[in-house]
Order: sequence, then C-alpha cells, then structure tokens
Amino acid sequence: MRSERIFVRVRDAIGASSRSTFRVLHFSVQADHLHLIVEADRPLALASGIRGLAIRCARAINRAASTSGPVWRHRYHSHVLSTPSEVRRAIAYVLLNFRKHLRASPGIDPRSSGSAFDGWAGTCRPAFYGPVARPRTWLGAIGWRRAGGAIALDEAPSKTADLNRR
Repeated sequence: MRSERIFVRVRDAIGASSRSTFRVLHFSVQADHLHLIVEADRPLALASGIRGLAIRCARAINRAASTSGPVWRHRYHSHVLSTPSEVRRAIAYVLLNFRKHLRASPGIDPRSSGSAFDGWAGTCRPAFYGPVARPRTWLGAIGWRRAGGAIALDEAPSKTADLNRR
C-alpha cells in the first residue's frame, strides 16, 4: 500500500471519509495495514465512519492494483484514548510508525499525515493540512501537548506504548 500509485488513492479515500461526526485526525499507511487516529461524536458514528473508510480504501486499492475482492483480512482494532498521555503516545506511534516497520531514520513519513501535523518539535512546520481534519476535542487539540509537549522527529515509536497491548 506504500507504492505511490496505491498510496495516492488511499490518501484520497481517507480524505473523503471525514464527516461532521467522524474525523480522521492522523494516519500512517504501512505495507499491508493502516494506523489511524479518529474522532467520532458517538459510537454509531465511529462504526459507520470506519465502515465507510474501509470500503473507500478497499475500492481505491482494488482500482489501483487492477484487482477485485476483499482487501482487509481482519476487523479494525479500536482503543478509546482517554488521557493526554495516551493521545500523545498514540500520535507519536502513528506518525512515527514507519521507523518501526521500515527501520527508517528520523524524519516525516511521506506515507502519513505527518506533513500536516503542527505538533512537531523544533522548526518543522506543516507543509499542508491535507486529507486530515482538525481535531475538535480538547484531548486531540490541546490536551496531548500537556503530556510531554511537541513530538520530536527522532522519538522512537518502539518506546511509545504499543496500542495493541493492554
């Protein structure tokens, strides 16, 4: 999914998925899966938003790869982020995850929403806001910054909490 041809279509599908009640805030496209941080106004809006996003992404991938049929092997994993520390760790994990999967050097993953993120430490500034929505919750907009401040490009995602473990 990280090839240019597929990524561009997945990125566009992610951008088309945000609604007033469901918003994609951050994403990272890996070789065979996505990492997302989303806000939803209600549980039903989350389920509906994820379903729509999965369908859009599957159609985009199938078109780009000239294939058809199922794209996703598993259901999505959902974890409610409820503290500033959890949100900060999740943002670092999602935006810096390519370093873990690809053993890449510090920097902004070109297959993520990192270039639109305004919370990088130092002089790194967003190049565009892109296909992601601005957070509307206190945790997503302000709270995470109170749990350690801006995120450094050289933070190691392996040192952040793996969101699949509980």
